[in-house]
Amino acid sequence: MTMVKVGINGFGRIGRLFFRAAMTKGGIDVIAINDPFIELDYMVYMFKYDSVHGRFNGEVKADPSKKSLVINGKVVRVYNEKDPQSIPWGKQGVEVVVESTGIFTTVDKAKVHIDGGAK
Repeated sequence: MTMVKVGINGFGRIGRLFFRAAMTKGGIDVIAINDPFIELDYMVYMFKYDSVHGRFNGEVKADPSKKSLVINGKVVRVYNEKDPQSIPWGKQGVEVVVESTGIFTTVDKAKVHIDGGAK
């Protein structure tokens, strides 16, 4: 099966739920997350203990030395960029960005992810 390499911009409720769904559906490889307002340790907590969807059935931890989340052994690079053009989507190999911040809601605004290297 061909895996689509995905980056998530915004790791609030929508971003986290997308990630959970991607892990169960297959065909999607989340390789990077960007959220300028959430620290790595809090990302771990929110992913592990969702107040609506319950506890994540798996292992979630932070690897601060690599600025990454490790979910069920999978390393996912985390960025804290406010300007989406500064997110190195291309360097990470991201093909598709899930824009889940609610900010970049038009084609012109969301295009900054392509400028950042997403295909």
